[in-house]
Amino acid sequence: MVNKMIINLNKSKEMVLGYLAKQPIGLPCLMTQSGVIEHVTTFKLLGITLSSDLSWEAHINAICAKVAPRLYYLKQLRRAGLPSGGFLLYLYLTVIRPVLEYGCVVWHHGLTVA
Repeated sequence: MVNKMIINLNKSKEMVLGYLAKQPIGLPCLMTQSGVIEHVTTFKLLGITLSSDLSWEAHINAICAKVAPRLYYLKQLRRAGLPSGGFLLYLYLTVIRPVLEYGCVVWHHGLTVA
């Protein structure tokens, strides 16, 4: 029986996880009637960056890149003479901290000392 499901090739990705991802094995490409599904080593799913080696380095790098300009803005406001409490605290709690903590339930256990 044909399920008549249409696969969007722009949104569909293939990724091999774990130990097999590190070995150069010749897996065949996934094919559909529309074309070939793209093979990736990292992708973003619901705001969490997943990598084929199951490390969180790519996700943490993405978080750092997203937060760095916001921290710079906070630093510039502090240098301009705004007091630490009030607006700066509000800015940190509403603009910076949610980015740092988003999805931490998923990835926090995978952090190492490094």
